[in-house]
Amino acid sequence: MFALTTALLLCLLGFSVGVFGTLVGAGGGFILTPILLLLYPRSSPGLLTAISLVVVFFNAASGTLAYSRQRRIDYRSGVVFAVATLPGSVLGALLADRVSRPTFDVIMGLALTALAVWLIRGRGEPGPGVEGVGSPRELIDTQGTVYGYRARVRVGAALSVGVGFASSFLGIGGGVAHVPLLVGVLGFPTHIATATSHFVLAFMALVATITHVLSGSFHHGEGLLRSAELSLGVVFGAQLGAHLSRRLSGLHIQRLLAFGLLALGGRLILSVVL
Repeated sequence: MFALTTALLLCLLGFSVGVFGTLVGAGGGFILTPILLLLYPRSSPGLLTAISLVVVFFNAASGTLAYSRQRRIDYRSGVVFAVATLPGSVLGALLADRVSRPTFDVIMGLALTALAVWLIRGRGEPGPGVEGVGSPRELIDTQGTVYGYRARVRVGAALSVGVGFASSFLGIGGGVAHVPLLVGVLGFPTHIATATSHFVLAFMALVATITHVLSGSFHHGEGLLRSAELSLGVVFGAQLGAHLSRRLSGLHIQRLLAFGLLALGGRLILSVVL
């Protein structure tokens, strides 16, 4: 009975993570990993980041299908960014289990808080970009909304290398860093950024997960069972999150992301300090 209750609660957690993670284009790992750190204080960072990345993969894959139907994914940029994240994602997965839990918790909390402050300072919906800089893009989604902007693919690829390492090391999937960079630095419209980020996440999380499997992070069946229960919920939550994204403005999505980061980052730091 206890095992069934735990399974249902993890499925519900996965569903919630899938809704919010897909809504903001972050894959849900930035929410799930801090929660797992709080729920399982005795587990190693390597195991918890491995579990989170499995869930991020299923969330990103499900969200990508939903966003592809909405025609909001910039595939030309996304393929380049995805390839650029792969070396860092492998290295980050290998290093995750070499850090102590208190140190890992503080690093996670500071990273989330820093990203939250950056967003809260105020970044509205970007314009079409600097004239003559980057490759011109024009996407028309299924609602008839036209997105015109310029994609600085080389800059995005360079940034994606670092994003791949940091997100795999922390188990947060990458979207939590990628979306702010796509919007604030590269000038992507927020809705295109969230959709393209999910496309990139699917590849990055898959490679990081395979690395964890090969390195032995899943040293017992309990980790795989937790991953399966969370992933079952997240697949359905991602579909709802993609649907809800149509009803929110880009600025509202950014604010949701920022305050979610701030709350979890602060909570994680306090759990170590107090």
